[in-house]
Amino acid sequence: MPDRVSRKWRPSLVLVLGGALCVVLVLPLAGLLALREMQDALGFRQSALLVAAVVGLVTLGLGFLLWRLLLVPIRALAGRAAAVQQGAPAGALPHYGTAELGALGRSVLAMARSLQDREATIRHFSDHATHELKAPLSAIKGAAELLGDTPSDPRLIGTIEAAVARMEAQLQALQRVTAAREPMYHGTASLQSVVDNLRPASALKIISNTAQVPIAEAGLTLVLGHLLTNAVQQGATVVEITATKGVEGVTIDVIDNGSGISDGNRARIFEPFFTTRRAAGGTGMGLAIVRGLLAAHGAEILLEPGHPTRFKIVFPDT
Repeated sequence: MPDRVSRKWRPSLVLVLGGALCVVLVLPLAGLLALREMQDALGFRQSALLVAAVVGLVTLGLGFLLWRLLLVPIRALAGRAAAVQQGAPAGALPHYGTAELGALGRSVLAMARSLQDREATIRHFSDHATHELKAPLSAIKGAAELLGDTPSDPRLIGTIEAAVARMEAQLQALQRVTAAREPMYHGTASLQSVVDNLRPASALKIISNTAQVPIAEAGLTLVLGHLLTNAVQQGATVVEITATKGVEGVTIDVIDNGSGISDGNRARIFEPFFTTRRAAGGTGMGLAIVRGLLAAHGAEILLEPGHPTRFKIVFPDT
């Protein structure tokens, strides 16, 4: 889940600065009045020392509050930003400060996490694309060399066409993944309306509720469409999709009664290009597209352990 500043009550910046200003203005006047009232009973020297001690303690307390609420969280955020720049993960901040600094911390951490995810995705995609395109390129090269000697062999033409089709499928999948990471699905959607739109395209029995989800209908349709397609390929006949609103945000559970995912494949299903249906034309990019789209909106998707197959999508409450 995206790293966030832990939720707790924080005073507003206006309250902190306004309170500090009031103390600065009132404290000298209060000291003078106290000195005037006490000097007859204690004497001027002792009264002045007592007032000075009280003013000093109040000033130190005010300084500590400003240090704790402003300086410490700003330094912590700056330090975390510098650490992220050096490759460290965008972990949660240990200091919170004011409400405004808390919101700033959440935004900076979310931005850092998003940038790290994009960098990792690009690097991962580049490595896998290079690997995946080597095989069809080798096939085209070999077929082309043989074609020069036996131009009438239709099998060589078929080999070239199949290799080209495979390359085109991989490149199109990469384009879909790139597009999915663009945050263009802002808004809300009704889970039931999306499911109703998907139902005609599937023979599944779909059970859902009418909860609102914090992503536009087009984005939610793309996410659930991929998950329903996977369920059909695993032999599912019933899929239950529910959305619930909790303290941490909105959670969508997608449960199907298909054959499930083997233990050996569970850890790799979100990897780009990983597929068990390559012979049937699978590119292994469907769940990578889903994860990329959700990450662009600050959400995540998890495969829960056990059987039946259960995907959990979490939209954190921002």
